[in-house]
Amino acid sequence: MDPTEKSVYLTFDDGPIPEATPYVLETLARYDIKATFFMVGDNIRKHPDVFQQVVAAGHRIGNHTFNHVGGFRWLSKNYLANTLKAQELIGEENSLSPLFRPPHGWMRPLQYRIIRRQGYRIIMWDLVTRDYSCRLTAEEVLENVKYYARNGSIITFHDSLRSIDKLHKILPAALEWLLEQGYTFRVFD
Repeated sequence: MDPTEKSVYLTFDDGPIPEATPYVLETLARYDIKATFFMVGDNIRKHPDVFQQVVAAGHRIGNHTFNHVGGFRWLSKNYLANTLKAQELIGEENSLSPLFRPPHGWMRPLQYRIIRRQGYRIIMWDLVTRDYSCRLTAEEVLENVKYYARNGSIITFHDSLRSIDKLHKILPAALEWLLEQGYTFRVFD
C-alpha cells in the first residue's frame, strides 16, 4: 500500500464462533466497514451458518488452517494437508486469490514455500491487538491500537471466546478512533 494513503486493513482471526462473530459483524455493519476474517476450518465445519453470515455480509475470507496448528509442530506435508482441508470448507468463491495466515505467525521456511506454491497470498500483521490476552485489560488493548496504528497497518483482532468480552468494550471505540484519525478501511484483493 502507498505509505501516504491513510488506510488500514482490519482482520479477525480464529472464527467463526457464534458467541463472537455475529457481534463483530453487527459492529462492522454499524460503521459500514469491511474486514478480512482468517477462519479456522473446524470452526467453519461446526458453525456453517455463522460462516455464511460473514460471506453474505461481503467480508473477505482467509484460511487459518483447519485446526489452528502452529507450523513448527507439524511436518510440512501434514501442515499443507491441514490447510487444504480448511480451504475445502472455505470454498471456491474464495479460491481465486486465496489468503492464508499461519496461526501464531509460525511456519517453517519450507511450509512458507509450499503454501506460496499452492497459490496462497500469506498475510501477516504489524499490529496484533492481543485482545485474547488475560494479562491485558480492554483499555490496554485499545491503547495498543492507538499507539501502533499507522498507514497500511494490518490490524489483527480475534473473533474468539477469549477476546469477545474485550471486543464488546473496545471494538467500537477502536473503530471510532481510527475513523476520527482519518483512516479508511481496506480488504485484500
